[in-house]
Amino acid sequence: MNDKPINDKQVVAIHAANYVKNGMLVGLGTGSTANYFIEELARRQLEENLNVTTIASSTVSMIKAQSLGLNVIALNQVSEIDLYVDGADEITPDMTLLKGRGYDLVLEKLLAKAAKQFLVVADKSKLVERIGTNFVIPIEVMPMAWKTAKRSLEAIGGVGDLRQNVAKDGLTVTSHGSLVLDMSFDKSISEAQLNQLINNTPGVVEHGIFCGLASGILIAENGNVTEEYWK
Repeated sequence: MNDKPINDKQVVAIHAANYVKNGMLVGLGTGSTANYFIEELARRQLEENLNVTTIASSTVSMIKAQSLGLNVIALNQVSEIDLYVDGADEITPDMTLLKGRGYDLVLEKLLAKAAKQFLVVADKSKLVERIGTNFVIPIEVMPMAWKTAKRSLEAIGGVGDLRQNVAKDGLTVTSHGSLVLDMSFDKSISEAQLNQLINNTPGVVEHGIFCGLASGILIAENGNVTEEYWK
């Protein structure tokens, strides 16, 4: 672990770790910023005798946390967590988020919903006016229903297709066995409307729009952290 933060991702992750108190049950995000957060929790546990229990949003984060000596339990053991810290691909002024480009959608949204406080950590580049500005919206769909789900999404203005794997020789399959439709939608549909429309589409398992779940947004820029939005 580094004594001095090396980039904005590490700066904001360390800042977020200051919100963790003794006895908390903490949800761990997935990705490079989340890795810094996990490392800082492990440092505080070792050097400050911080006593925490964690729940990971992915197998990758679980392995990372366990390798550093953090206690990791399964979500099915609890109904509520104290704090969830994770990144986002896009963040709007009303704290609607776009997540899931790494397609760990289901557990990420479960943790966000179960958390008393959900802190989003990011850099300035993630702030946008509306969801879908820079990225398509990932939508997990049941394999046997992807064609009907796609048709339903196209009927509300969606354009896109199944996500290929990294090697481009097959399809992306999530940890829950779902396929992923990467879709863009007409900008005349608000995030709240789109959230509801996708939720009501048969065959959809989960999607990347996180409405009304974030408690606060921590933004790092040039080594400084600001509370960009808060409630």
